[in-house]
Amino acid sequence: MRGRIAVAGRLGLFLLALGVTACTDLIVKPPGENLNVEDFEAVWSTVDEYYPCFEFKGIDWDSLYTVYLPRAEAARGDEFYRVLHELLYELKDGHVRYMTPGGSERYPWVPPRRRRDQGLYNPFVVREYFSRDLELSPSGKIEYGILPDNIGYIFLADFHEDFLINDFPSVIRRMRNTAGVIIDIRQRVGGSTANIAAVVSCFLTAPLPWLTFISDGEVLPLTPLQPRSTQAYTNPVVVLINGLTFSAGELCTEMLKQLPQVTAIGDTTGGGGIGGTIPDTSRLVLPSGKRFEINYLDIRRYDGEPIEWNGVPPDIRVVNTAADIAAGRDLQLEFAIELLVPGSVNM
Repeated sequence: MRGRIAVAGRLGLFLLALGVTACTDLIVKPPGENLNVEDFEAVWSTVDEYYPCFEFKGIDWDSLYTVYLPRAEAARGDEFYRVLHELLYELKDGHVRYMTPGGSERYPWVPPRRRRDQGLYNPFVVREYFSRDLELSPSGKIEYGILPDNIGYIFLADFHEDFLINDFPSVIRRMRNTAGVIIDIRQRVGGSTANIAAVVSCFLTAPLPWLTFISDGEVLPLTPLQPRSTQAYTNPVVVLINGLTFSAGELCTEMLKQLPQVTAIGDTTGGGGIGGTIPDTSRLVLPSGKRFEINYLDIRRYDGEPIEWNGVPPDIRVVNTAADIAAGRDLQLEFAIELLVPGSVNM
C-alpha cells in the first residue's frame, strides 16, 4: 500500500469531419468512447494505494502493471471486462468484485474452502431434525426453533443492513430457558460489524476486545464490545461453521470462540479477512462509469494471524460429505446436538 489512509470508513479519439469543405476537424467524445486505459489506470492505482496484503500474499503489483496495460490498450468494448477480471483475480481475494452492465456482481476469485464445501450444507436436511416448522424473524433473516431435548437452534441468513441489530436480541430472549443453543452460520457472506456486535453482545458478561483491525500498518483503537444487558445467555452454545462461512460470519465466530460457554464445530471457514469500504468511495467508480469493489482493512484473529486465507478453525472438526447430505444427514448438526445433550442422537 503506497498512500496514507485516513481512518473511517488512452482516450479514444473520434474525428468528425463537418461538411465537404476545408473545415477543421473537431475532436469529440461520443457515447461509448473507449476509456479502457483510463479505467485500467484507475483500478491499478486504487488497488495500489489501498490494498493491505501485497506482502502477505507475495504479489508484485508493480510488475502486473506492465503485464496488463498493453492488454487494456488492445481491448475493445466489453473485452476490457476480461482484462479487469484477470487483473483483480491476481489479488486472490474473495471480497474483490466488479459489476457488469446488467448490474450483477462478479467475483474473480473464489476461496478454495468455499468451493470445497459447496453443497455440504442443505437447509432441507436441517429441517428434518425438527418436529415443527422453523420460525422466521420479522426481517426474514433469522430462522429459529427448538430441537428435541430443549435445544435452541438459530440460523443466521444475513449480516447486512440492520437485520440482526433489530432481530437477534428478541430471538435469543426466546431461547432463555433452553438447555443450550446452536448458532448456525454456515453459508454466511459479508456484513457489518454492527450486526456482529448485536449477536456477540447477547452472550457477554464482561467486555470483549474486538479483533485487530489494521489500516496502513497501524492498529485501529477500538472500544471493547460491551454486554448488551445483565441477562446474557450463558448456557452452552455451539457455533456451526464451514468453508462457506465467510467475512462477517468469520469475525462473529472468532469473537464467540473467546467465550467460555462457546464451542465451534464444523470445518475451517473460507478466509475472507480484508474488510471495510475504502474511505474515498469515488475511487470505486471508473472513468467509464464501471464499478469495482476492494476493501482496505487487514483483520486479524486473536492469535495475531490474518483471517484472510487462513480462516477461523473450529474447536472440534466435524466434516459433512456429499454422501451424508444425500442420505439426509447433517453430521455437524448431529455432533452439536450430542455435545449439548449427550445420548440425544443415535449417531
